[in-house]
Amino acid sequence: MVHGRKGIPPRRRGGSPEVKDATERDSVRFGDSTIEYEVRRSPRRKKTVQITADAGVVRVAAPSATPADELRAIVRKRGAWILKHIAAPASVDVPRRFVSGETLPYFGRDVYMVVEPADVPSPTFRLHRGRFHVAVPHDLPGGERFELIRGAIVGWYSDRAADRLPVRVDRWLPRFGHGARPRVLIGDQRTRWGSCGVDGTLRFNWRTVMLRPLLIDYIVVHELAHLEVRNHSKDFWALVSEKMPDAQLRRRRLREEGRTLPLW
Repeated sequence: MVHGRKGIPPRRRGGSPEVKDATERDSVRFGDSTIEYEVRRSPRRKKTVQITADAGVVRVAAPSATPADELRAIVRKRGAWILKHIAAPASVDVPRRFVSGETLPYFGRDVYMVVEPADVPSPTFRLHRGRFHVAVPHDLPGGERFELIRGAIVGWYSDRAADRLPVRVDRWLPRFGHGARPRVLIGDQRTRWGSCGVDGTLRFNWRTVMLRPLLIDYIVVHELAHLEVRNHSKDFWALVSEKMPDAQLRRRRLREEGRTLPLW
């Protein structure tokens, strides 16, 4: 969940030029490999150094005053992780056609899909004997096929999320010392797994039930922690780690595995 206000930054008075991020390049040796990386220094970044490795490019975001030697040490310390991600193929959101042979994830497991014509008024979707079964009307126009099947699939996942996520909230809620369970709603957010409203309502993305249970639990704990701490301060992360000691590991896995889920 991201809190804060978005908007147009205020104009600077007095005509002084705005300080822009500075970019530079560097490299370090890690074992038999050389890791080349881009450094983007920003006056807006105060303390943390962030490393990303995407499509074979390593980027380091750092505060303006961070010494180059310190950045090299940080990159070298993360060397194994960086080389692993450089070698891994970039995740691609493969367009779905909703045909037999495709798979969809459910609780971390890829489930084979069988699509068949049937005497039904509109597409239906169900899980039966370890497979997803999609029944499609014989005379369904091609232009409507994708959206109608998608609607049936999203409806099914949303129903499962509405059944399963309140149960997982109930499981973790006592560890936070709260009383009655907050309201739990399921949505179709495109850029977040969950959110905590100002009234305490928890909203979860229906895609959450595509993930492994340990990652679902991390999302639940993350949002429950926002009932006490509304931002992502040190106090917030300390609370999350107190309730779930391996939360940071789960968070990293969520970032990695979440990129492979369907976005449609």
